[in-house]
Amino acid sequence: MVPAIARVMQLRLCGDAAGTLWENRALDGQLHRGTHGEWLNFGGDKCWPAPQSDWLRQQGWDWPPPIGFDALPMAVEATECGVVLTSAIDPAYGIQVVRRVEMEADRPVLCIKNKFLKLTGSPVRVGIWTITQMPLPERVCVMLPVESRFGGGYIHLLAPDPASLKVEGGMLSFADHPSEFTKIGSDAGSLAWVGSSCAVRVDAEQGPGEYPDGGCVTQVYTNPRPLEYVELEALGPLATMSAGDRIERTTRYTVLPRTLPDAEAEAREMLKS
Repeated sequence: MVPAIARVMQLRLCGDAAGTLWENRALDGQLHRGTHGEWLNFGGDKCWPAPQSDWLRQQGWDWPPPIGFDALPMAVEATECGVVLTSAIDPAYGIQVVRRVEMEADRPVLCIKNKFLKLTGSPVRVGIWTITQMPLPERVCVMLPVESRFGGGYIHLLAPDPASLKVEGGMLSFADHPSEFTKIGSDAGSLAWVGSSCAVRVDAEQGPGEYPDGGCVTQVYTNPRPLEYVELEALGPLATMSAGDRIERTTRYTVLPRTLPDAEAEAREMLKS
């Protein structure tokens, strides 16, 4: 964890030099300067307010993200098995972000409990949105719900398709697109990122409510070159927050070494339960 840039920056198995989170090494040693119009893409894992389509109305510009969520350092406090990161109060949303980041004691599972505290300002309708940037995978896979709100089990949020997209046996799989921005959404609660030496299962906490972007619980964004990363994203339901309200959502990351030569078989095994 790097509180100075408000990110969880790496998660790796012992002995694995590569790791599972993408780090933009071109920005080593730099910090956010907290100025409007500037955004530094450090990589790692962060938390933003959803939906993005409301940023213009709420803060007066549609990019970069609200400053309190992703452009100021966070305070840090140690817990028995992790840390708690606490943001400044965002001036546009009146929300403070609290992230409890902890490892399970007996499994390679990282749990991040994200909490939004509405402390000041007028009511706002918002959801918790976790964005995890990861290196280019062999495949990203989604086990689609049997009964999905989306035709085919997923929705295009940016065209064109990711590379080699296909659905077989109820599982959507694809790779990054080298030259186009792509994004798909789903009401599935779990995603799998399969790298060369390990795989990561991302589980989004689910529950009742209206989810952003037409009902997306999870989303995957792929970035064109030269920045070689994909984003696995988890979203919570929207809530109208007044001063004194809080919402919470937990995302879990399970990291396991590769055991199968075929990336799709590896993902299917990881997502089967």
